[in-house]
Amino acid sequence: MMLPLDGLSEAHQEAIRKARKRVIEAIGKNMDLYGVTLSVGHLYGMLFFSDKPMTLDQMGKEMEMSKTSMSTGVRQLLDLKMVHRVWEKGSRKDLYEAETDWHQTFTDYFAIKWRKAVESNVHALKRSAAELRQIQENAEGESDEALNRVLAHDLDKIEAALRYYNWLERLIDALEMGEIYKLVPKDEQE
Repeated sequence: MMLPLDGLSEAHQEAIRKARKRVIEAIGKNMDLYGVTLSVGHLYGMLFFSDKPMTLDQMGKEMEMSKTSMSTGVRQLLDLKMVHRVWEKGSRKDLYEAETDWHQTFTDYFAIKWRKAVESNVHALKRSAAELRQIQENAEGESDEALNRVLAHDLDKIEAALRYYNWLERLIDALEMGEIYKLVPKDEQE
């Protein structure tokens, strides 16, 4: 439920609704960055403007969508840590609210995605490097310049990639520990 506009002039109500809608539309359009659909982005935008936690039924009514669609969308947003389940005394239904700290949302999402990519790629790089070194060891004593040139080239490329992933792991750590905000403060310094 969005903060009621009761008591405001019709012109102010319309202007506020229009401004909210513009933000919700923009959020929806850009949520593909997080791997979610436009409608899930709109759901997050609606929860962002909500003045209190909402049930799936309330969300469905507000967005004119089925409870099943709301459940699927909320589950995606929960997985992304963009929505939280909250408890409210006297309520037997699950309630949800949007995470409004976008710095934290960014950190959670990209740290998880980047760390998965780093682990997968580092594993592949190390395995390939080990296989190439094995070829080098087996070829010791041979004077195959072409083989040695190819192996040295590929191993150099792999070592450069491993240095990059080491840097990326440190960046992820800096994000998760909040160290990044020493370099790029959350609020612009004037």
